[in-house]
Amino acid sequence: MRKTLGLLLFSVLLSIQISAQTFTLEQLKGFNKLTMDGFKKEMKQLKFKFYDRTEGLSFVVIEYDSPDYTSKIGKFEYTEEKSEDRIEFEFKDKKEYNQYLKLILADQYKETEKGKIITKEPYVDYYRNKEHIRLILPKTGESSPYTIIVFK
Repeated sequence: MRKTLGLLLFSVLLSIQISAQTFTLEQLKGFNKLTMDGFKKEMKQLKFKFYDRTEGLSFVVIEYDSPDYTSKIGKFEYTEEKSEDRIEFEFKDKKEYNQYLKLILADQYKETEKGKIITKEPYVDYYRNKEHIRLILPKTGESSPYTIIVFK
């Protein structure tokens, strides 16, 4: 009985570990370099599930849910202003936010601007040379989502 319970607990912990999907900064930057078709193939390989496709006058965004539905990733492509192309990764954990912040600062990115996006969530921009990353916190009083945006 005790062996079975231990094995069951180990299996549950392993499945939680495997299902939680976090990307490195390099992976997020790499997704920006992919074509939209390449991005779709990569998400399919990672077992992400199609969430939505939105098309505006000057952009297309395709979003995917993680296998455990705890995070979402989207690729934006703009027809006219390619510098606006980006990857947005949305997640629920403050600990993960702090890890991204630590990595950004360790990679010599400098904080350049703070503000609020149109939907009132606070953001902080970081630059290193021409590379731009934005971290977005949840609205005041809310615990999630957190977002990292890596611009092309």
